[in-house]
Parts: sequence; structure tokens; C-alpha cells
Amino acid sequence: MANRAAGHPETRSLHGFATRRSPGSKVRDNPHAGPGPNVRCVPKLSVIVPFYNVRQYVPDALRSLRANARADFEFILVDDCSTDGTADLLAREQPGLPGSVLLRHEQNGGLATARNTGIDAARGEYLTFLDGDDWLAPGYYERLVAVIEELGCDFVRTDHVQCTARARAVHRVPHGRRNVVLTPREAILPTHRTTSVDYAYAWAGIYHRRLVERGLLHFTHGLRTAEDRPWIWKLHREAESFAVTSLLGVFYRRGVASSLTQIGDARQLDFIRAFDQVIEETAADPDAARLLPKAVRTYCAIISHHLGSVERFEAPVARKLKAMSTAALRRMPQDVLDDALASMDAERAGRLRRLRRRPVTGAEVAA
Repeated sequence: MANRAAGHPETRSLHGFATRRSPGSKVRDNPHAGPGPNVRCVPKLSVIVPFYNVRQYVPDALRSLRANARADFEFILVDDCSTDGTADLLAREQPGLPGSVLLRHEQNGGLATARNTGIDAARGEYLTFLDGDDWLAPGYYERLVAVIEELGCDFVRTDHVQCTARARAVHRVPHGRRNVVLTPREAILPTHRTTSVDYAYAWAGIYHRRLVERGLLHFTHGLRTAEDRPWIWKLHREAESFAVTSLLGVFYRRGVASSLTQIGDARQLDFIRAFDQVIEETAADPDAARLLPKAVRTYCAIISHHLGSVERFEAPVARKLKAMSTAALRRMPQDVLDDALASMDAERAGRLRRLRRRPVTGAEVAA
């Protein structure tokens, strides 16, 4: 992609990407007090927003961000080498968003990589995420910051509104205790129930900068789908404290044609790489005997889900899905896998047992 920011007076180079900060934007620890001389102020909140081929939704996203702007908030907009006019629209509209900076990838890297670019550029005491095709309620971020500051924990998870066409539905964090600081590791279990670790939306929460400093907030580079899964497991295993709040303000748009959840191509198969990482890292945890059954059962449920809708995949991708899923089942701890299958309903367990018996070659997996 051509660097359209070149020559702009507010443009500079950051981590090898073209960047542009909104004219005259300043950040302050206290929105009512100016900074001292020669002191670089730290924003209270950094909002990381990746965009890729979502031109029709950009105006909604930016409008909602403007309705959440505060003098000590920064907005890091990352265009992941869009080809549909998203980049041009962002270049035109971004200067009107106070506290914003625009970064552009010269090659498409996927959502995980785009978020990492934003994390590396972020300076805030707290960080959060928004996807470029979603939007926010006015004043949501100010309320979200107030919650985490009151609780003083590493991260806070929030409910959200799922939007499919004109339908709206509230989706709750699957955790009963609200506004109470807890140990994230204890929220992974029980094995046979949906828990906070299954609610993997990165944008449904806020995160203290110390998680970045501990290496817990970055995503696995290059993952095209399921990037939130190893990320949320790592947070729950290794962070020290978290809480859940009932605050609503993120509107999550489902059914977007460009979303990988709607596309049956090979990028969808990255869920296998993502869950392999979950299994590998959880197996190395000192508490592996207790946590692995949950990780294996979740992996099995996701494989079964994809097999149950295999017709939406292109034929070569469907064959590869079956081959890679068979290989994945064989990599799992077999005693833990046996227990997981025994705990599942007959339809899903039968589907996975048939797959487990399927012969598979290395050429199939690599194809």
C-alpha cells in the first residue's frame, strides 16, 4: 500500500509504520490541569482499533469514538492494508477524532498482528480494544475506566450487545459474581460449564498496563481467527486479579460479510493453531492436571462445531479441516480426551470418535 500519510505535517514513523496523529491533540493525566513544562504525559486510556475492509462501518465506529473522547484518552487506529477504500476514509476522517493516531500496515497481517501494532504504540495506563466494524455507547469508556480504577485489579470483563441486522441481544460474561476482585485462574473451571475463559472477546474489557509489561496482553502473531483464545487463557492462568462488571456499551456487529466467521476459506483453520497453543501452554502449567480437561473439552467442542457446518467450507478446505482435526485429536493427552468425549452429548462425541478413527497422512495435513 502506498504511504498516503507521507508529507503530512502531523505524520511520523512509528515501529516502521506510517502514522498520523490528529492535529493539536494532547493527553493529560488530569483533564482539568495542563501538563508541566517538558513533561510527556501518560494517557489514562489507550483504545486500539484495527480496521480491515470495513469501509461501510468506519463512520459508525469513528462517530462512537468521538462520543467517548476525553482529553486524557488516545485512540490508535490501525489499518491492516485494506483494499476497499477503508484507508482513504480513515485518512480523511481521523483528524477529526481528538487524541487519535493512524497507523498503516504495508501488508495485511490479520487481527492479532494489527492489535499487537496498537499495543506497541499505546502509552495509556489502561488499554482496551474495539473492532473496526463495531461501535460504542456515548461515554462508555469513561465509565469503564472508573470501574477498573475503583476495583484496582489487572483486568475487568464486561457484557456486550450483539447486533445481527436489526436484532439486539445482550450477552453476559458467564460469571455470576460482579464487581468483586477475584483470582482469574479460579474462573477457568468448572470443566463442564461455560466460564469466563470461554468469553474470549478482547474488546469486552479493560486491561492495566502492567499486563503489557508482563508479556500477557500481546496476541499470537499471524493468527487469522480464534486469536482471542490463547490470549484469554493466558490472562486467566497468569494474571493476578480480575473482576466482571455488568456495564454495557460495546455493540458487536455479527454477520459482517468480510468477517472470517462468515468466510469458509483456509484462514478459518487457524483455530487449530490457536487451540494447539492453549493445550501446549496449559499442559506446561503447574496446575495442568486440573486445567487441561477444560482446555481439551473446549477444543473438542470447537472442532465438532466446525465439522457440523462443514458444508460452508470450500471442498479442499473441508478436507483439510478433517485431516487437521484428526491430527489435533491425536496430539491431545489421550486419557484426558477419553474423559472429554465421555462427558459430551452423543451427537458431538460420535462425530469426534469417527474423526479419531479416520486415517490421515502428513500430506493431507500440509496440503
